[in-house]
Amino acid sequence: MKKVLITGGAGFIGYHLAKRLAAEGYELVIVDNFFHSAHDDDLQALLAVPNVRLLEDDLTQSRVWEKVGSGFDEVYHLVGINGTKFFYEIPHEVLRIGVSTTLNVLEWFRSENNKPGAKILYTSSNEAYASALEAFGKLPIPTPENVPLVIADTYNPRWSYGGQKLIGELFFIHYAKAYNFRMSIVRPHNFYGPRAGYEHVIPEIVGRVAAKIDPFPIFGADDTRSFCYITDAVEAIQTVMESAHTDGGTYHIGTTHETLIADLAEKIFSLMGWRPQKTDIKNSPEGSVKRRLADVSKIKKDTGWEAKTLLDDGLEKTIEWYLAHPKVPD
Repeated sequence: MKKVLITGGAGFIGYHLAKRLAAEGYELVIVDNFFHSAHDDDLQALLAVPNVRLLEDDLTQSRVWEKVGSGFDEVYHLVGINGTKFFYEIPHEVLRIGVSTTLNVLEWFRSENNKPGAKILYTSSNEAYASALEAFGKLPIPTPENVPLVIADTYNPRWSYGGQKLIGELFFIHYAKAYNFRMSIVRPHNFYGPRAGYEHVIPEIVGRVAAKIDPFPIFGADDTRSFCYITDAVEAIQTVMESAHTDGGTYHIGTTHETLIADLAEKIFSLMGWRPQKTDIKNSPEGSVKRRLADVSKIKKDTGWEAKTLLDDGLEKTIEWYLAHPKVPD
């Protein structure tokens, strides 16, 4: 049985990845400090599985890594504060937590884990390159992995997240070369699904529809995203981890379909059976990316993976979950 560590394992991606791996019989250790994750019913059901163990602690503290232990075959490093709201409100914490946990996991992996053939995977982000469009007015669409990583404006707190992911990629690449261990990097592109939090575009629209807000605000209606359903996403992450062909490489994970935010809202109106009398089109937040569509030909070529879930099908499952788990008012 493989022994697997997932940092940030109680978060959105971490939970769904852990659920998938637990069902396949892996021995899992999940570490999370619950800054933004929830001790909800979904997580409690996962933790009831005998091969899953939770360590609730702060991985920015180097002493905590002694509790984590060693002998892991696979390490998924998912820690990070995600959600645009947090990028603007606490950019210093986004940076501190992202960089410090990445340095700590690499130091631990190369010096303490000591498992022959072990591999570590880093979840970066499309935010590491996304501001190239703002900075230079051009970006290949769909976007391949080898584009320059760009921070358009260091004074815009939005790029705190993309900045620490850029640094994390550099750390992973050069630590792996220096200490000769196996690693891969993935860049998620707009993963969505149940339990994704309430600060992203899909749960925000679902919440406003449920509340029947009219006129209905739509932010950045002519922006585009390529939405990838979470079960497809974690299958891709596992596939990159477990393939020898991906060692040392960086892989985009997403779909081949570009969706206007206005069209996304229309789909959700239709699926939820309610439509406002009037929409209120608003500007995107400062620094928001106009278009986002990943070139996923590399991951398909090297592993055979491609997204399978149609947007309407994924939205239907997502809406069902959020209607059953509405946001609790602050």
